[in-house]
Amino acid sequence: MLGIHDLWLFVISGLVLSLAPGPDLAYVVARSAQFGFRGGAVATLGISTGCLVHVFGCAIGLSALLAASATAFMIVKWAGAAYLCFIGIKMLLSREGDQTGETAGTPRAMSLSKVFWQGALTDALNPKVALFFLAFLPQFVNAEAPHQALAFLLLGTIFILNGTLVCLAVAAFSSLAASRMRGAGRIKGWINRAAGGMFVYFGARMAMLSR
Repeated sequence: MLGIHDLWLFVISGLVLSLAPGPDLAYVVARSAQFGFRGGAVATLGISTGCLVHVFGCAIGLSALLAASATAFMIVKWAGAAYLCFIGIKMLLSREGDQTGETAGTPRAMSLSKVFWQGALTDALNPKVALFFLAFLPQFVNAEAPHQALAFLLLGTIFILNGTLVCLAVAAFSSLAASRMRGAGRIKGWINRAAGGMFVYFGARMAMLSR
């Protein structure tokens, strides 16, 4: 089908890769602890949306441009690193995680909107994701396939769906664990700050990323 081969291996590899520690899982855990499962689910949808950008980019050749152009790669790399550090610093300084569910309402709805877009931009501005798809997807598509772009879109969609399921499971576990802890509000605050520190680290590591 569309020149795709070893689909079972692709699915298994995608599930394993989705469990690897990184900015995506850190973000889902932090927002699940802060807003509960709803927040983790919204964060997951944001990340999946950002990932779609890279899938379409791989299909139409933008990922190849990043691989070929040092300037384009550097621009995306520094933009992504700066955004990760920006989110991390905001999470470190924020006291939102110390709030309890009693303050739910319009402010929470506004925060969830920000959660979505932060997740989307975190993934969309990560050049490592673009290069990952460029390197990973072609391994499961025949070089002579007449519709490679469609094959990349299909494989990318399958990968995102698998990753979404994994992140939703992580969100459910994280929100349940946070809700059952004593002093949940204070613990949520510490989780939020710990995740903020991780984001600053990921941003710094991205800044030092070589092609």
